[in-house]
Parts: sequence; structure tokens; C-alpha cells
Amino acid sequence: MHIKSHLTFQIIIKHTVGSQFVRAIDSISANIAEGFGRYNKKDKISFYRIARASSYESLDWLEKSKKRHIISAIEYEYIFKILKEMPREINSLIKYTNNNLKI
Repeated sequence: MHIKSHLTFQIIIKHTVGSQFVRAIDSISANIAEGFGRYNKKDKISFYRIARASSYESLDWLEKSKKRHIISAIEYEYIFKILKEMPREINSLIKYTNNNLKI
């Protein structure tokens, strides 16, 4: 019975971390898209900031996935290289929006 409980717990961990990780990653592009669709600068930047926060959250879930052996080292490195650039890229989008939109 102990082995079954352990396996069930492992499945729950993978499902929970995996779904949170996917939700955080999806939130990045969803908030950028929503910000792009907004009319005024303040609204746009607000959504871009949420996207930036989601990129940091995604990095946190990535670390948890690595530590809990949910993803391989190769998968971790590949995803990390992409995610670590996201806050900088989103900051550039925020700066561009702030400097180039009047409203």
C-alpha cells in the first residue's frame, strides 16, 4: 500500500506543478495579447507588467519542476534559456509603449 500511495502522490505533484507551470506560461502571452488590444498606454502597460510577473512565476515553476525531477536537465536548460529573456523583452515592450504612445 505504501508504494501505491507514493505513486499516487507523485502523479498529483506532476499534475499540480505541470498545470500551474502551463497556466503561468500561457498567462505571459495572454496578457501581452490583451495589453496589445487595449487602447490607452496605462492599460497596455498594466497588462504587460502582469505578463512580466507571469514570466517570473514561470521561472519559479520551472525550478520546482527541475528539483522534483518532473523535467529533465536538457528540458530545463532549453526552457530556462527562453524564459530568462522574457522579463527583459517585456521591459523593452513597456519602455517602447511608454515612450511612443501619447495616450
